[in-house]
Amino acid sequence: ATSLTLYRLLLAYFVALAVAIPLSILATSSSLAEKIFLPTFDILESIPILAFFPIIIVFFIKFNFLNGAAIFILFLSMLWNIVFTLIGGLKIIPRDIVYAAEVFKIKGFRYVNQVLLPAIFPEIITGSILALAQGWNLIIVAEVMHVYIPKATADGDLLGLGSILVKSAESGQTDLFLFSLLVM
Repeated sequence: ATSLTLYRLLLAYFVALAVAIPLSILATSSSLAEKIFLPTFDILESIPILAFFPIIIVFFIKFNFLNGAAIFILFLSMLWNIVFTLIGGLKIIPRDIVYAAEVFKIKGFRYVNQVLLPAIFPEIITGSILALAQGWNLIIVAEVMHVYIPKATADGDLLGLGSILVKSAESGQTDLFLFSLLVM
């Protein structure tokens, strides 16, 4: 159960990181991009993640891939923490570094790899900590699917720490509940 929970969290985190870096760079690439993307990101971030969950589950049920629904909802919950910290980091890169890159004709992927990523590495760490904390907060909801599926039972829940916590609390297994909580 622990390894399945960690698998879901880490997969969602790495996908969120892979999506957040280009989104953040795109959003800060020009003043026009900022005017378009920042308000859009702000609106999307303000929608509660659980508002999407029933729709996501219905979509993933069609493909019989409930694990994908859990990973996707975790991804959505983590994405905005990383995006907004990276945007903040990209905005505070010293102009001297940008000018030096221009002088040495560092452009394209090389610019991203040698200038942007090292400059925003502290923000990647900060956003990652926030994202993983958000994922841990949401893991119980992501693994306990029967609440969102009509006529479903707890047998359809995903195996993981979150579902063990809920099942042990419902059945009065205090020892298992406390042990699962300790593992978390």
